[in-house]
Amino acid sequence: MTISINLWILRNKQYDGIALYCINLFQEVIVQNPEIQFQLLLPMNYEENFFDFPNVKQFKIFPPLRHPLLYLLWLEIFLPIFFLIVKTDLFIGADGMLSLLSPIKQIPIIYDLNFHHFPEVMDRKNRWFYNLFFPKYAKKAYQIITISNFCKQDIALTYKIDLKDIHVVYANANIIGEILDEDIKNSIKKQYANGFDYFFFVGSLLPRKNLTNQILAFLKFKEKTNSNYKLLISGNSLWGANEILKTIQENNFNNDIIFLGRLKDTELKNVLGAAFALCYASKFEGFGIPIVESFLSGVPVITSNTSSMPEIANNAAVLVNPDNIDDIAEAMNLLYIDDSLRKELILKGLVRAKDFSWTNNAQSFSKIISSS
Repeated sequence: MTISINLWILRNKQYDGIALYCINLFQEVIVQNPEIQFQLLLPMNYEENFFDFPNVKQFKIFPPLRHPLLYLLWLEIFLPIFFLIVKTDLFIGADGMLSLLSPIKQIPIIYDLNFHHFPEVMDRKNRWFYNLFFPKYAKKAYQIITISNFCKQDIALTYKIDLKDIHVVYANANIIGEILDEDIKNSIKKQYANGFDYFFFVGSLLPRKNLTNQILAFLKFKEKTNSNYKLLISGNSLWGANEILKTIQENNFNNDIIFLGRLKDTELKNVLGAAFALCYASKFEGFGIPIVESFLSGVPVITSNTSSMPEIANNAAVLVNPDNIDDIAEAMNLLYIDDSLRKELILKGLVRAKDFSWTNNAQSFSKIISSS
């Protein structure tokens, strides 16, 4: 059996999110299936050795595509011709995109439908492309893979796809968290938070991440407790920065909110591991990787009662309404005053984290492709 996988997603060199999912998942899938020949379609700027295995052939495609019209050119002209020259039994669209003109079996990985629910975060041309073509890809697909049962239900309902044709292959942590000893935690607090305890938020700073409400909740927590706690924020971009900065400047606690920018993995591991709690009250997530990373780090989690987050957290987190600032603030206060609850959540999180592993995820994926 020969399987081709489109890995356009690796054109961006700051690997996170979907790119790390693909790297970790497909490394394990390739190792688990030595009898399958994998053909990886990689961007021209790919130089790493993530997939140097005996049963892998690598094809570098022309320069990274950044425009929907070029997507269509590649998908509907180049790809069908490629499949005539380089035979394949199954095509995996790791970015969710398929060739509508090619007759071979195709499986997209559709991570979530945030572009459907929050179209305002995309520019006009990409919004047009995703909302026009992803329903077509879902209909074209032989099977669909997604990353949570929430997304499975969402795709089935939104695109009118039979649930039996959608399969869940979970994600896992991008950083391997560990429980830090108290001396290391204190050192990290001194380095990043002036020696004080802190709540931590990490993620791409998009509007759906709900950062403004989480900041306002933190300010209410500060007013109620008069504590020295900080709020540390890490992200690779700052969408809506003016609104967030205005929120901080209009209050008296701007010295207690610290923007760290994008952290390297080693830094992120330390800052997360020393946190009092993760605050991840996003409006919408397909999975919510920081939840699992916090569990592995022995850090209690506050997260939302919406989309996939209750599924991933299970019973190991404090769930809040992301639209209710008082609800988020009360969750912060609850962990502040109830140390026994913190300890209980830490233990539950460590147990829940065991349900996610790349080995198990790859086994789920392998079952899908073996039946194709």
